[in-house]
Amino acid sequence: MQFHHHGYVSHDPRVLPAAGTGVDRPDELPDVMDVLIVGSGPAGMLLAAQMSQYPGLTTRIIEKRAGRLVLGQADGIQPRSVETFQAFGFAERIIAEAYNIGWMNFWGPDPENPQNIIRTARTADYAYDICEFPHLIVNQARVLDYFAEAAADGPGRIRPDYGVEFLGLTVHDDGEYPVEVRARYSAGERLGEERTIRAKYVAGCDGARSGVREAIGRTHVGEMAAHAWGVMDVLVNTDFPDWRTKCAINAEAGNILHIPREGGYLSRMYIDLGEVAADDNHAVRSTPIEAIIAKANEILHPYAIDVKQVAWHSVYEVGHRITDGFDDTGEDATRHPRVFLTGDACHTHSAKAGQGMNVSMQDGFNLGWKLGSVLTGRAPAELLSTYGAERHPVAQQLIDFDREWSSLMARKPEEISDPQELATFYLGTAEFPSGFMTQYGSSMIVGSDAHQALAAGFPLGKRFKSAEVTRVSDGNVIHLGHHARADGRWRVYAFGDASGRGLDAWAAAAAPVFARFTPADGDVDAVFDVKAVYQQSYEDLDVTTAPELFQPKTGPLGLTDWEKVYAGAPSHWSKSDIFEERELSRDGVVVVVRPDQYVAAILPLDGVDELESFLGGAFLEA
Repeated sequence: MQFHHHGYVSHDPRVLPAAGTGVDRPDELPDVMDVLIVGSGPAGMLLAAQMSQYPGLTTRIIEKRAGRLVLGQADGIQPRSVETFQAFGFAERIIAEAYNIGWMNFWGPDPENPQNIIRTARTADYAYDICEFPHLIVNQARVLDYFAEAAADGPGRIRPDYGVEFLGLTVHDDGEYPVEVRARYSAGERLGEERTIRAKYVAGCDGARSGVREAIGRTHVGEMAAHAWGVMDVLVNTDFPDWRTKCAINAEAGNILHIPREGGYLSRMYIDLGEVAADDNHAVRSTPIEAIIAKANEILHPYAIDVKQVAWHSVYEVGHRITDGFDDTGEDATRHPRVFLTGDACHTHSAKAGQGMNVSMQDGFNLGWKLGSVLTGRAPAELLSTYGAERHPVAQQLIDFDREWSSLMARKPEEISDPQELATFYLGTAEFPSGFMTQYGSSMIVGSDAHQALAAGFPLGKRFKSAEVTRVSDGNVIHLGHHARADGRWRVYAFGDASGRGLDAWAAAAAPVFARFTPADGDVDAVFDVKAVYQQSYEDLDVTTAPELFQPKTGPLGLTDWEKVYAGAPSHWSKSDIFEERELSRDGVVVVVRPDQYVAAILPLDGVDELESFLGGAFLEA
């Protein structure tokens, strides 16, 4: 963590100095604003945390509830989400309180006595082979708390406006604030009072029954499956040996997905309630908790659970739906979007794959820096059209994956020809539920793959997969990607050639290119955080001899940043060689990474003209 560059800090360094709209932020909702976020779910709160890094903008988030979420339904946190938490500064703290999924066990009918279940497979959870971050279980409410903290501690000091209900909106053809929003106070002294707010942009993060989606005429496409599941968070005593291990259970009596939760005692169970009649009319949703518990015990036989407390329970019917578009442009391709949909407002599915909250947060991460870039004049408005173009295919992949996983989980024993099939599918598709299959296609912010071979371990359009390097200034081994924060900046990693001198020539040619797109009144690295990674060992490098581009003087005191120069070779503290691990060319390569951590461009050291061309398409000159 870097601080003090704006002067000596004695308080919590995670609380950044208030700036712009964060200074004396009014409690009252203003009449006009740059961005209005509707809904304080995972996408909305991440988006607020990101927008707090743009204190020159006025961003507000309204929520119908009177206060913070107390009990969240979602709980699965994939490694990609933990990687995202790292960028927002709270990964270590949430890991400490969460349940870490180390194993996934599978149970099926005992061939000798099919009414009983036996363990059929045990596999290490997918996270460890794919990412340095774990697969976690933690209450959604706590995730929202951490993002709320990040939003409140950012320079913009964003806090949710609780007790304000969205009623509708109209997008006008002209005006500085073309989106007219109607809202009503749903709690507090002004209960029932209506307001009209005008915004430049609106983000609908208001869930599966999204009012924003309805207001812009978008519709969910898809069907509800005729299969019901009961879900409960319970505190129990049991003789089931895998109670503190994640399990998929296929029994003659039905199916259970069992997930231990944080705290050492609580567990969540998804219990198969069977097919739903066509004329059920959602009556299955009234299934009493006693019946759900009884069904769980029937499936677990010869084991049993003695439920001491039910913290939460519900019944749902599996549905797979995706909205026909993620913004308000409709068929009008000539207009830039003004209203966006995120999370459950644009994709719904079962909970058993543990993807809903995770994909929703990536929606918010994708959108936030783009709104910030356009509104601060760094990027053209065309950038906003890439949100729907990038996130709609991801949502469809999620629907397809969840449909297959839900079908496998709901099978009857006679439909299972291979007892290992579920375990095989789980491992074989591990990269998707980990959050690492997302790959954005070529666009104004994802360049050509002509030079992909120079950095085979950093696939273009996929998230930047971190690796260990040694910081030359102090010899500490760190993960290169962990140094990046969700501050809206682009990362540029310049990997040197075998001689080490190639970075000198590259830096001299690239520095004026970066300057073209960096405001003259801002820090030299306000837009681009440029780092050098040499092939040489830490012992053979002197940070003070690195080009000036890698030793910028920042902040009002003009202090030198000592954390831009790294050694990629193994060291005393690490055997890692990032050039080998990520298949990087020994002739050198430049990897450009977007603010949401996705690889945007791969270029040779002598390709500064190509770098300038790429940035010219993604940025406006300062």
